[in-house]
Amino acid sequence: MKKLLVLVCATATLSLAAGAAMADSIKGKVGVTGKIGFMIPSDGDMYSRDNDTDIGFIGGGGLIYGIDNHYAAEFDVTSSSFDSEYAEFSVTNIALGAQYRFVLDQPRLVPYLGAGLDILVNDADQGRSVDTTVGVHAGVGVDYFIMKQLALTTEARLLVAPDADVQGPGGKVGNFDPTGFSTTFGVRYFFN
Repeated sequence: MKKLLVLVCATATLSLAAGAAMADSIKGKVGVTGKIGFMIPSDGDMYSRDNDTDIGFIGGGGLIYGIDNHYAAEFDVTSSSFDSEYAEFSVTNIALGAQYRFVLDQPRLVPYLGAGLDILVNDADQGRSVDTTVGVHAGVGVDYFIMKQLALTTEARLLVAPDADVQGPGGKVGNFDPTGFSTTFGVRYFFN
């Protein structure tokens, strides 16, 4: 782990010293994104009681395609997991969205606003099952280009979705609320 951290720091330092990185236009570019972060889920209810949830981890990746200089389409798949008072939950989020990317005088920095549609495949432990549901997200983020094709990215995203039923061996045992707030940090690489 230490060697990997030293390698990443050395590569970042070399990249920053190599010259001016420009964000350039995103039009027609295809990129991949990898990201990790934290998820703050909403509380649901189990066994007719509030089910307090803990902060969990989220990670995943996706594709981004530049439609024009300001608009981009993105496809993400992330997975999050977190504990609660009565169960451990996991959510696989398949998101299709769009971004509006701002062009600033600072060529390395590209802030953006995003929104989209989410399909949430939910699960719980101890033989319980949770319904799949559909939601929407809105987010704000920024890309910081360290090279012409490589950017560090961070994003804050709010996900809103209706409650999903939690089924146990004897029937419905509660409601899972997939609504939550996440912050992620990652890397984007553009192929062209």
